[in-house]
Amino acid sequence: MSQVNVSVDSASTHGEMGPSARRLTRQAEVAWGSQKVLIGGGAPVVVQSMTNTDTADAIATAIQVKELALAGSEIVRITVNTPEAAREVIAIREQLDRMGISVPLAGDFHYNGHKLLTQFPDCAQALSKYRINPGNMGGGKKRDDNFAQMIEVACRYQKPVRIGVNWGSLDHELLARMMDDNVKLAQPRDGRAVMRDALVVSAISNAERAQELGLSGDAIILSCKVSHVQDLIAVYRDLAARCDYPLHLGLTEAGMGSKGIVASTAALSVLLQEGIGDTIRISLTPEPGGDRTREVVVGQEILQTMGLRAFTPMVVACPGCGRTSSTVFQELADQIQTYLREQMPTWKTQFPGVESMNVAVMGCVVNGPGESRHADIGISLPGTGEVPSAPVFVDGERTVTLKGDHIAQEFQKIVQDYVARRYGAHVR
Repeated sequence: MSQVNVSVDSASTHGEMGPSARRLTRQAEVAWGSQKVLIGGGAPVVVQSMTNTDTADAIATAIQVKELALAGSEIVRITVNTPEAAREVIAIREQLDRMGISVPLAGDFHYNGHKLLTQFPDCAQALSKYRINPGNMGGGKKRDDNFAQMIEVACRYQKPVRIGVNWGSLDHELLARMMDDNVKLAQPRDGRAVMRDALVVSAISNAERAQELGLSGDAIILSCKVSHVQDLIAVYRDLAARCDYPLHLGLTEAGMGSKGIVASTAALSVLLQEGIGDTIRISLTPEPGGDRTREVVVGQEILQTMGLRAFTPMVVACPGCGRTSSTVFQELADQIQTYLREQMPTWKTQFPGVESMNVAVMGCVVNGPGESRHADIGISLPGTGEVPSAPVFVDGERTVTLKGDHIAQEFQKIVQDYVARRYGAHVR
């Protein structure tokens, strides 16, 4: 069984300017075939995503899972909400295997998960991980029985479980009891603080119950999802201090476009900087017809810009100013960045280490030559009124000056040759 290949720059993840040492946790394993993803226990932070197709449509779902996996999602979650969806899970898994996509699938269960997992054993076996929400399992004895059924299936097939507590579907009985207890205090706490505490108590108590039912503590991952940045930070700090289970981070209902990206980045970056978090998902609302893989790219870029992981070569580009009335450098930066990301499914095995490469595409003489020298490979395009030439720097040395109408194509060829020369030497 092979483990997911990851790149971590140890020099940047520790030390004065890097994130704090990672919180020590148990380690869960999510696997399918030869693919093994480790969560917690010091393993690199894992990027997850979720499909938005109807799982009963096996072909559409398999295609989107493939897209997410090729974009870099290391675990992909699919909705399992009906008998029709549960029946198609095995077909989705088989289709992915035929396409050579071995990414582990996680099943997302609410309300009727206990029925679907017991009535469709092929579904239970084809999934690599279950996500269950204790707040959506009914109340009282019914909730306890339904939860026990799901844990029993997880034990039977040796599947890890994410116990995912959510702000919008918190156990009402638990919350009411904690609110009542709070009122009786000499100095009652704010209701929002009690709700945050209830999330943590629910997650930990259900994890402990799962262990009592026979599930290994190494097969449990916890999450407490909320939709506001400060609440998420407070909840996860508390959760991290009170247990040693690996934690799944994500701002639920983060929103659309820049708002969702900014909110998720603000919340997750604070926690990751403090060493909290073992796997992440960026819950972006896609624009109509938008690309679902964007949530994967955002998750990767959060980790890479923080120095926690390396997924694809990073492009440094200036924002532009009055010196750069031409859009040439903007177009080239976008072209090169797109090109590099598109190559990564092949390059990550063909050219080990290329994901750590830095490329600079600059727009004028002010910072262009300096930034280009700092990068592995860089180009400084002419600004307004400057000599129409573009010096190229490789490993800090000026190597060639490009001119004319084909600078973009020539620079891309230089990047291609550099990758093959520098990183191809590592291939045995």
